[in-house]
Amino acid sequence: MALTAPSRTSPVRARQDADGMAVASFVLGLIGLLLFNAVFGPCAIVLGTIAIARNTRRRGRALLGLTLGIADVVLLIVLLTVNQSVFWQFGG
Repeated sequence: MALTAPSRTSPVRARQDADGMAVASFVLGLIGLLLFNAVFGPCAIVLGTIAIARNTRRRGRALLGLTLGIADVVLLIVLLTVNQSVFWQFGG
């Protein structure tokens, strides 16, 4: 019985993973605008960046997720500056 080295993921599998990361980045960035932007924003940025680096076929979604993640972080900074809170406040 011969021992073989563990095989790396195939290029097709790596691209499918990158496509999934692009979609996840978009979804997390979108949800982050309303809820938990301190968590979902950075996650969207990281996943979008990794998906773009791995040459995803869904580059538009990865870029949109990256943009939404950055918007989440900017929104967090604005909320902390204006309200001294990370929560939305409607009305008086």
